[in-house]
Amino acid sequence: MTCFLIFLNKFDITAAIFYNKSEVMVMTGRSRAIAIIAIVTVCCAIMAVVDGIIQPQYAVKSAVKLILFLACPIVYSLFDKDVIIKELFVPNKKGMKIAFSLCIPVFVVILGAYFLLKDVFDFSAVTSALTGNVGVSRENFLFVAIYISFVNSLLEEFFFRGFAFLSLGKIVSKRVAYIFSAAAFALYHIAIMSGWFSIWVFIITVGGLFVGGLMFDFLNSKSGNIYTSWFVHMFANFAINTIGFMLFGII
Repeated sequence: MTCFLIFLNKFDITAAIFYNKSEVMVMTGRSRAIAIIAIVTVCCAIMAVVDGIIQPQYAVKSAVKLILFLACPIVYSLFDKDVIIKELFVPNKKGMKIAFSLCIPVFVVILGAYFLLKDVFDFSAVTSALTGNVGVSRENFLFVAIYISFVNSLLEEFFFRGFAFLSLGKIVSKRVAYIFSAAAFALYHIAIMSGWFSIWVFIITVGGLFVGGLMFDFLNSKSGNIYTSWFVHMFANFAINTIGFMLFGII
């Protein structure tokens, strides 16, 4: 997180050299909303191609995602003076208390759901899909799990909740921002999870991602930053990765 904030500070300093406030593009509310929605849609579409068709190694895929989900919103913020990236990283005590109160329950619910359903649905295809499509194996899963839990969760919260919800929510109605952010988050994962589950588990999972996206949006609407949803997202990933360790036979 510290490195992430240092990067943003350096980016602001560099941008100030080349851009003056008076030179920032004047954009109407409608054009700004269209721009944000277009950026999110195009970035998700590119990642869908990378995940579902190109299927590079996990390190390559992560680098592409970092460019799309981090650099694109930051570059856009240079042209829209109302999109202030730093605002997304200003914590408050109320948001932190809410986040910490939800972390353990979310972990327990996800892990509990797996144990309840593992004899009903077949999850064996998950590991073979991960190994065959993106090169995630028993040998490197620990590293991947750490990256997913801490870095990838922050990146997704910045993109889907910070940029696609909080920033968009300043321009359009909250209802539109809620639906767009949650839908983009759920649909983005379709290409990633292709071939993991049976059709019914797949539908349930995508629906759960949409509902989870709405919940993350709600948490951040109360705190005005992405820390609340990031901590909850992190613990959700802890639970999912624990399941992954079990499926790979590591624990």
